[in-house]
Amino acid sequence: MPTQLKYNTSVGKNTDLALIVRADQTDSLPELSSDETAYLKRQLEAEAKIVSLNRYTQRLYVVVYPEGKTQNATREALRQAGYTLLKQLKADKVEELAIQDLSKNDASPYLAEGLYLSNYQFDKYKTKNAKPNPLQTIVLTDENLSEFDVMELQNVLDAVTITRDLVNEPNSHQSATQFSEELVALGEKAGFTTQVFDELQIQSLKMGGLLAVNQGSEEPPTFNILEWKPEGAANTKPYVLVGKGVVYDTGGLSLKPTPQSMDYMKSDMAGAAAVTGVLYALAKNNVQLHVIALIPATDNRPGGKAYAPGDVLTMHNGMTVEVLNTDAEGRLILADALSFAQKYKPKLVIDMATLTGAAARAIGKEGLVAMSNAGDEVMNALKRAGEEEHERIVEFPLWDEYKKHIESDIADIKNLGGAEAGAISAGVFLEYFTDYPWVHFDIAGTAYLLGEDSYRGKLATGSGVRLVYNYLSSLAN
Repeated sequence: MPTQLKYNTSVGKNTDLALIVRADQTDSLPELSSDETAYLKRQLEAEAKIVSLNRYTQRLYVVVYPEGKTQNATREALRQAGYTLLKQLKADKVEELAIQDLSKNDASPYLAEGLYLSNYQFDKYKTKNAKPNPLQTIVLTDENLSEFDVMELQNVLDAVTITRDLVNEPNSHQSATQFSEELVALGEKAGFTTQVFDELQIQSLKMGGLLAVNQGSEEPPTFNILEWKPEGAANTKPYVLVGKGVVYDTGGLSLKPTPQSMDYMKSDMAGAAAVTGVLYALAKNNVQLHVIALIPATDNRPGGKAYAPGDVLTMHNGMTVEVLNTDAEGRLILADALSFAQKYKPKLVIDMATLTGAAARAIGKEGLVAMSNAGDEVMNALKRAGEEEHERIVEFPLWDEYKKHIESDIADIKNLGGAEAGAISAGVFLEYFTDYPWVHFDIAGTAYLLGEDSYRGKLATGSGVRLVYNYLSSLAN
């Protein structure tokens, strides 16, 4: 059960409370007794950032407002403080916590965000020793907030939770077909429509990339069209999101090693999960923007009919691709979806994919790799949204010289570049299938973590959901 956010300016005397205070306020807080103030001062002198006070009928947590170098840095420090605070709340078995911002810096939502995201668990398959986190409710009390503000935040954070759940779901319980069924259910819950194409329809569309990747599988592929189109949409041309939906990736005949590679390749559909999360948040918050998400879904296995290195594929747009490595499969299914997107005459297309290890090696888990032909205005707006959500973007170039990396001797292009600039050559490959403003996000480094990283947690992170929601909702406003 996701954490519930509530808005209530009145807090009961026995409700556990987190007070956000500036460092210069700690000498004279009317909310504290003289003994509590003295104890607080001693803790702060010892450089404590969060101080716990047990009143027996109420627990009080004083969170010192962090003064970052920038407003975005301060907000991220508040999210981090939420992660730290949750550890104390778990130890104290706190079920409901109210947050009161005495710093008057609009800090409450960011502390709540860190608490909520840190409180996430995926334990549906644990039959023994499952320990649900006690925190169930976070109450925001600030009068400068509104019911809508809190509900919007709730829906966005729920979307991140849904994204994490989809990515953490094992392939034994999430084939392409099962994934599509979940998309339909989420659409019914949130209010967006979902259309699912089966294998015959995919064949009729001549999606040679998606069909080739699926050849070695016993499970059929799907192609999913999610659409949120409110009556008062601000845009006449839709924004289109495209998500890589490889529900499990063995590498195909170019088989992956198992340790720290194939063993977590259930996460190779994190891009598809992320665009689903964005659609969910847009619909739940009734954002007045027409947005479509396209999700090609399949697993990639080395079965008897599996496509092989050396094969030549004919894609949805008629281009031919020489396959040099069957583990460079994500770009093949994305290419068909990007080509299909042309029918909508989109205002902008954003794709999200766990596409290359090269992106992760280049900038680690600290940021998303982006490439774009959409111009500086779009990229600068996305970068601002990324800074605000601390889902920061590093833009790589799409210079024409990189096209040489994927020249083929026998086909129009090949699906693999050289050892250098691997993330860029993957982006250049995708650009061949676009004729509209387009942004590519490679989230290979951020979508799935093998160790805990503050409020992003361990395993699926929901990377990209808050960033893209922030950007799109700002366009509607």
